[in-house]
Amino acid sequence: MRKELASKEQHGYTWIDLSSPGDPEFAAVAEQYLLHKAWMKDAPEADHLPKFEKQKEYHFVIIRHYDDKHPSSQADTMKELTNKVAIFLGEDYIITLHQNGWPPLEHISEHAVKAGDCNTPFHVLIEIIRAAMGSFEAPGLKLNHSIDLYEEQVFLKNRRAPMLKGLYYIKRKVDVIRHLLLLSKDIIERLDPPERDDIHTRDLRDLYVKQQSFYDLLSENTNHLLTIYFNISAQKTNETIRILTIFSVFFLPLTFIAGVYGMNFDVMPELQWAAGYPAVMLLMALITVIIYVWFKRNKWL
Repeated sequence: MRKELASKEQHGYTWIDLSSPGDPEFAAVAEQYLLHKAWMKDAPEADHLPKFEKQKEYHFVIIRHYDDKHPSSQADTMKELTNKVAIFLGEDYIITLHQNGWPPLEHISEHAVKAGDCNTPFHVLIEIIRAAMGSFEAPGLKLNHSIDLYEEQVFLKNRRAPMLKGLYYIKRKVDVIRHLLLLSKDIIERLDPPERDDIHTRDLRDLYVKQQSFYDLLSENTNHLLTIYFNISAQKTNETIRILTIFSVFFLPLTFIAGVYGMNFDVMPELQWAAGYPAVMLLMALITVIIYVWFKRNKWL
C-alpha cells in the first residue's frame, strides 16, 4: 500500500511510504526515482541487517525496530524480534518501505512533519532512526525486570529446570538486540559527521549510546546470573555428595563387621561367645563415635 506522508507542495519535499508493496507498485516508485537495482533487491528482504549505503543522488539505509506483536515468549531470533524499514533518502524526497505497518511513521508524519519540525528529508530520517532506537527501550526494561525475578529465584527460592530455560531465552534476546545495535552504529556514525553535526544528530547519538550501554549492562547481568546459577547448582550438588559420603563413611565399617559375622563358617569362636553379640554392638558404637569425633576435629561436620 502506498501513502504520501509529505508532499513537495506543502512541505518542500516528498515522503512516500510503501507498506507491504507489490512488485509493480515498488517498481513504479523505483523507476520514478531511479533507484539502484541491487538496493531494490535488498529493500524487500525481511531479514536484512542494518546498513548505510551512499550514492551521489541518494542514500540507502536499512534500520530495524523492535516488534512487540510477536506472540511467543520464546522468540529469540532477529526476524522474530524485529522488523525492517528500508529508506531511500534524496535531496527532496524520502521513501520508506516495510512489510508490516509501523505506527511511528504515521506519528512522525502527523506530529513532526505537519507541525513543521521536520523541514528536510534528513530530519525525517533522524526521527525514523530515533523511533527505531527508542523501540528497544520498553523490551529492555521488561528484560531487566525478568532478570530481577530470576535473580530472586536463584538466591532465595528453589531452582527449577524452567528457570534455566527462561534465562536462556533472555540471554538470546539480549544478544540479538545487542548485535542489531552494534550493526546500527555505522548508520549513526555516518549520519553524524563533523560537518553535519547538529542538535538532531547529537540527540540521536545520545539515544544510541544510552540503548547500547543499557543492553551491554543487561548482557553482563544475564551472564553473571547464569554463572551464579551454575555455581550455586554445583555447590548444592557438592553438598549432597558430601552428605552421602559422610553417611557412607559411617556405615562402611559397620557393614564390614556385619558382613564378616554374617559368613556361615563352622569355626568362628566369636559366634559361640555369650557376650559376642553385645561386644559387636559395642564395637560398632565405638567405631561410630570415633568417626564422629574425627569428622568434628577436621571440621567436616
